Amino acid sequence: MDRFIKSLKSFAKKDFPVKQVSDFIFNSNFPKKTLDKYSHFSEKTFARNMIYKDRDFEIILICWSAGQLAPIHGHEGEKCWFKVISGNLEICNYKLESRFPLKLKKIERIFAQKNYLDGPADIHSINNLSKKPVVTLHVYAKPYDSCETYDLELNQIKRMEMKYHSIDGKIC
Repeated sequence: MDRFIKSLKSFAKKDFPVKQVSDFIFNSNFPKKTLDKYSHFSEKTFARNMIYKDRDFEIILICWSAGQLAPIHGHEGEKCWFKVISGNLEICNYKLESRFPLKLKKIERIFAQKNYLDGPADIHSINNLSKKPVVTLHVYAKPYDSCETYDLELNQIKRMEMKYHSIDGKIC
């Protein structure tokens, strides 16, 4: 993981060039043994397990139990990527057509398998439709602690605070 972090630090100096960072993450391998320390699940919701964070970027391992999902949400215009380490996910990408009234257009539905790389993401939802756990590795340039969620049933945009389930392998 140290080599991965060192490379991301060099990309930070160049404002995270999308193609280079995407290629780098796609070609990076993360042996199970390396990630075991950070692989914590929660029964309530997907578990955000922080591996590394500084002012330029953070690395999070998200562990999804069967049926867990991330609602439709945005990424505050930041550059972010995630790679499916194990399992399968459904990703739906959206285009915001109007804030008032709230109107989103689904532009893409992807069934992502192991090694799928997503990013940089804008507005999307992520869903573990399977009966098996899923693990994804996320890189967020310019970390943030809350994001907008889009509730189509209530026709509302809400602010969601994001918390860590674990930091450096220790449950919070």
